[in-house]
Amino acid sequence: MFTKFFSILFLGFSLIFFAQTGGDLVIGHWLATDNSVAVTVFKDNGEYRAKVLWFDDRLGSGVPMEKRIDTDNPDPKLRTRKIIGMEILEGLKYDPRTNSWENGRIYDATSGRHWDSSATIKNDIMKVRGFWKFKWIGKSMSFRKINYLNFTKN
Repeated sequence: MFTKFFSILFLGFSLIFFAQTGGDLVIGHWLATDNSVAVTVFKDNGEYRAKVLWFDDRLGSGVPMEKRIDTDNPDPKLRTRKIIGMEILEGLKYDPRTNSWENGRIYDATSGRHWDSSATIKNDIMKVRGFWKFKWIGKSMSFRKINYLNFTKN
């Protein structure tokens, strides 16, 4: 009985460890390598999503980030929502065969457009690609994982 208990306990910890080293590696707080935006990636109902945590309010209109709203959204009802806390990525699913996250949709608040998206992590850098129909028609951003509690704007 004692051996059976520890076998089950070991199996449980192994499953948790492998889940976090696979698809869940993307979960956490990420800062763009150009220091323009920070996001948090989380898992909800089997898909990975992201929200805006911070952005450099010197970029764009110059309106302070706490007051900046989604003015370019094609849906007039959403034009008053704040950028901070806004969900900008949805639907990413982990593909263990390619070690990538695929089939997502990303929202670009600067243009009010949605794009297909994918992500990869290599050497602790997450590369997120927004594209139109084909991956070669798009733009990528790179992010590094951060400890958001210790994050300060320089």
